[in-house]
Amino acid sequence: MGNALHRKLGARHINFLALGSAIGTGLFYGAAEAIKQAGPSVILAYMIGGAAIYMVMRALGEMVVHEPVSSSFGHYAAEYLSPLAGFLTGWTYVLEMVIVALADITAFGIYMSFWFPDTPQWIWVLGVVVIICGLNLCHVRIFGEMEFWLTLVKVTAIVAMIVGGVAILFAGIKLNGNSAPSLGNLVNHGGFFANGIQGFIASFAVVMFAYGGIEIIGLTGSEAQQPEKAIPKAISVIPARILLFYVMTITVILSIMPWTEIGTQGSPFVQIFQGLGIHSAATILNIVVITAAVSAINSDIFGAGRMLFGLAARGHAPRALTKVSRFGVPWVTVLCMSLVLLGGVLLNYLIPEQIFLLIASLATFATVWVWLMILLSQISMRRRLSAQDVAALKYKVPFWPLGPALAVLFMVFVMGVLGYVEATRISLYVGIVWMVSLSVLWIWVVQPRLMARKAAVSEAPRHHGPSADLLQQEAL
Repeated sequence: MGNALHRKLGARHINFLALGSAIGTGLFYGAAEAIKQAGPSVILAYMIGGAAIYMVMRALGEMVVHEPVSSSFGHYAAEYLSPLAGFLTGWTYVLEMVIVALADITAFGIYMSFWFPDTPQWIWVLGVVVIICGLNLCHVRIFGEMEFWLTLVKVTAIVAMIVGGVAILFAGIKLNGNSAPSLGNLVNHGGFFANGIQGFIASFAVVMFAYGGIEIIGLTGSEAQQPEKAIPKAISVIPARILLFYVMTITVILSIMPWTEIGTQGSPFVQIFQGLGIHSAATILNIVVITAAVSAINSDIFGAGRMLFGLAARGHAPRALTKVSRFGVPWVTVLCMSLVLLGGVLLNYLIPEQIFLLIASLATFATVWVWLMILLSQISMRRRLSAQDVAALKYKVPFWPLGPALAVLFMVFVMGVLGYVEATRISLYVGIVWMVSLSVLWIWVVQPRLMARKAAVSEAPRHHGPSADLLQQEAL
């Protein structure tokens, strides 16, 4: 036992952790919703969103390399903006991970029903929570290895789909629709902006949800073997890879079938494999999406656990969450996340069919808030540094200061989109209530306790003996 995390994650683990956390439900099922809203112009939306995410990750990378800490962007918001900003950012990220994890465990139960329709869904949900919890209690390197192989399965499937889709496109193989595969499908069915600028703008609520999770790179800084090398490499490569996977995948899908047919005759991924003569396409896709769900749940527990650990270390959460096992794992935070996920077993009976868009929009609010705080924290940090300190930074944000400023404006724009689109407006209301509630908790509970603890520390040196030393240690 102790309170220190172990540096056991290599560059390979960090690369695939970020890649795996951002390629999952948002691509395999969320893309269909975004396509329905924007039509072919959703390709442009993914490109714009990817560019903004790249700026966020570079901003995060600059801070992580400069100061690698366990709670990463939660700590930076507290340090460079205000303690309240750090409190809001940390707990909002935990909320994001909880929402996404609940969706993922529910999705896992649905996927397993494909093979075992007579088995109650809650059994699969309970099983995956217990297994993932157990793995997260093991050495962090075991977690890294598991995430590496799970992500490898997803990436292989996506590459196979892209290659297969290109083959169908050039061979002119018709799928279940009446239209022949052609790049003309991108403009022949209502134009590139088939649903107008309004549909294009509305799609950002789901598009940005798809990129959510990539910020987990920042939480690996305190457990990376060589953070000054591994983090910049991961940040420089991963956003481009994710953008490539999303843009290429959506472009191929919309080229081999009209966007109006997406979702009307089953998953486009299944249709592509069936078009290649693979009769077990549905089974293959189910294996892939199950892998994606398990990978996402794994990352969700890791990310939320490390953030809770950092919050507790700053006095923004119960101190019990700072307890670490002999393997260097914050086991209390893992158990807390697992207990929350067990609540998802009950939610399986209550969630309506249209819950995906609501979950996506709620997660988007939390995610965009975190990204906005990362950008603002980096800007504030830069302003505090002297010219010599800036010159000494090992990893810098490109296009300073215009790049971060444009990214900040884009994040505010996405927040506005959530309120503009009627289907996602409730997420903005819930987000505002969440922020107000946290602020009240900070003002009336957390801040007074921190001030009392600080006062106790300042008073401790006036006394002598082991009791004073113990008081100082507990207050830190």
